[in-house]
Amino acid sequence: MGQPSELAFFAGLAKAGSLSAAAREQDVTPAAISKRLAQMEKRLGVRLLNRTTRRIGLTAEGEVYLEHARRLLAEIEDLDQLISSSHVAPRGTLRVNAPLGFGRTYIAPAISDFAKRYPQMEVQLHLTDRPLNLGDEGFDIGIRFGEIPDTRLMARKIADNRRLVCAAPSYLKAHGTPVTPHDLTQHQCIVLRQNDSAYGIWRFAKGKKTETVKVRGALSSNDGEVTLTWGLAGQGILQRAEWDLAKYLRSGRLVLLLEDYALPPADIFAVFPERLNMSAKVRAFLDFLVAHFEGKRLRVRGGTSSW
Repeated sequence: MGQPSELAFFAGLAKAGSLSAAAREQDVTPAAISKRLAQMEKRLGVRLLNRTTRRIGLTAEGEVYLEHARRLLAEIEDLDQLISSSHVAPRGTLRVNAPLGFGRTYIAPAISDFAKRYPQMEVQLHLTDRPLNLGDEGFDIGIRFGEIPDTRLMARKIADNRRLVCAAPSYLKAHGTPVTPHDLTQHQCIVLRQNDSAYGIWRFAKGKKTETVKVRGALSSNDGEVTLTWGLAGQGILQRAEWDLAKYLRSGRLVLLLEDYALPPADIFAVFPERLNMSAKVRAFLDFLVAHFEGKRLRVRGGTSSW
């Protein structure tokens, strides 16, 4: 593998897509770009690019070289930030993936505050309805709920988050209030079909006793915002994360049910590839998120809430 300058040259050339475009970006002649590329290929003993008059294409060897070049350049950037982090503010580009609703409501404002504190940082927020593969998609940090199934990722909890069961007062007035989890089988429950998990299965715990209930209802959706809208309209009993429900519980638009029972937690984690564990930009953002959510602790009926 070549020197860092050679790695950066080849990565820039591949991104530019043609010798002339790379020459314009580097403010040199196309002949100078072609000569440097030829020197690389001669030293390596392989052809890295196929050239045409208008564009370039990677050979099989070129694809391998580019993949490792990008990884090494990222590690060099992380090392530079790690060594200098005690002297200068973090810098560079931070790419963050987060769920749609939570990303809009909580992560986007947090990033706005983070950008004010660290003006040298560029932050890209990408919201999706399903978690992305951070390594394949080139993200530094992902925001996840509950257990982290990918053991290749490092994780840091940024906030506690409970799953709660609730309903609108109008629904409870018309249909009564469930006292035990089993009572839910006699009610209209709004079912969320999400993440390929078994839908309509709600799990409760009280002390050492656990109970699994198969709930049913006339309405179901793969979108949590839709199920919340139906719950607020009095269409049935709803299970959602605390961050999504807290303001409606405080205002009385929703009523907390089965308070003596606990559902599987939906604690919020920031996950990141292991190689970024000591990255200055990642560490700064994680520290900021933890402090940001700690400062937003509120009290709702049934316990302490971070929302």
